[in-house]
Amino acid sequence: MRLAQIRQNGVLRLAVKTDAGWVGAPGTLRLADVAASGLEAPRGEPVDNPEFGPFLDEPGKLICVGRNYSEHARELGNAESPWPETFLRLPTTVTGPHDEIRVPAVSHQVDYEGELGFVIGKPGRHIPASQAEQHVFGYTIVNDVTVRDWQKRGQQFTPGKNFDGTLPVGPELVTADELDWRGLKLETRLNGETVQFATTDQLIFDIPTLIEFISSWTTLEPGDLICTGTPGGVGAGRKPPLWLKPGDVVEVEIEGIGALRNPVVADEATPASDRWSRLAAER
Repeated sequence: MRLAQIRQNGVLRLAVKTDAGWVGAPGTLRLADVAASGLEAPRGEPVDNPEFGPFLDEPGKLICVGRNYSEHARELGNAESPWPETFLRLPTTVTGPHDEIRVPAVSHQVDYEGELGFVIGKPGRHIPASQAEQHVFGYTIVNDVTVRDWQKRGQQFTPGKNFDGTLPVGPELVTADELDWRGLKLETRLNGETVQFATTDQLIFDIPTLIEFISSWTTLEPGDLICTGTPGGVGAGRKPPLWLKPGDVVEVEIEGIGALRNPVVADEATPASDRWSRLAAER
C-alpha cells in the first residue's frame, strides 16, 4: 500500500494509491492511527492531480541518525561511532515533498542530506533486532536539510537541525509489506547534477539495529519517524563547500518510493543578522 498526505482546500487529508489513482481516505484519519491499526480497502472519492503536502500530519517523535555511512563520516573528519549517533527534530521542521526550502538570512551554509526514513507502526520498548522489522509500518524519503554553522553552536546538533521547514518528507509512504529496505538506490541531485549516490546496504547501522538501540532508551510509538542517515557527498564535505542558495532545486530519489523535489528560496522572514550571529562572528 502507498499512502500520502494531500492538500485539499488548504487542509491535509490522507490518501491511498489504487490502480485507478489516488483516493481520499474516509474521514479525518491520522497517519499514526493508520500505522497502528492499518487501513482496509480504500474508500472515498478519486483525487485528480493531487497536491502532496507534508507527509506527517501530527508527527510524534522525529529521530535522526548521524554519520551512518562510512563515506559521510570520513568526509566530515569523523571516525565511525561504536553506536548510532542520534538527535531529535521538532515537528515544525517537517515540510512537504515539493514545498520550498527557505535559506535563512542568518546563514549561508545550508546543506542537503538525502535519506531513507521509516515510520513505526507497532509500539515497543527494548525491541531486539531479530524482531525489529515487525515494528516498521513503512518507508519514505527525507531531506535532512542542515544549517551547518548553527549546527556547530553548542555541543549538540539541535539549532542547525531545527530551523522551520527544513525536513521535506514524502511524497509517499510505502508499507513494509510492499518494499524491502535492503539495497535500495538513493540519489540526491542539485540542479540536475548527482551529488549523492549510495545504496541502503551501505548503512553502518541497519534498520533492525537502529530500532534495537533507539528502543533501549525510548518507547517507539505508531507514527514516529526515524531518519537513517545520509551518504557521502554533502555540501559541507566538498572543496569548496557546496551550499544551497536561492534558485536551486534539490531532489532526493529512492528506488521503489519516489522523489522529493524542493525549490530553494530566501527566507524573507528571518533577519539578516541577530545577536547570535554577531557573537559567532566575534569568536
